[in-house]
Amino acid sequence: MRAVITVIGKDTVGILAKVSTLCAEYHANVIEVTQSVLQDMFAMIMLVDISQLNANFNQLVDHMTTLGENLGLKVHVMHEDIFNSMHRI
Repeated sequence: MRAVITVIGKDTVGILAKVSTLCAEYHANVIEVTQSVLQDMFAMIMLVDISQLNANFNQLVDHMTTLGENLGLKVHVMHEDIFNSMHRI
């Protein structure tokens, strides 16, 4: 099982580190990351393996949302099944 994490907001030092640290705390293994900085705006998409989570998926979602709010970012976590259903033609 995998999830897609998106992060958007004003660029600051340590965004990737903070999000990946939180993933590690929940045993969500980061598989792939793409990020870009456009002027002062940061955008990142992460694909994470959530098959070994040490907590409920909703707890990870809530904690990521709170992290984003604390950093002034929009952090969204979506289960891969939902992501695939939304993007299937």
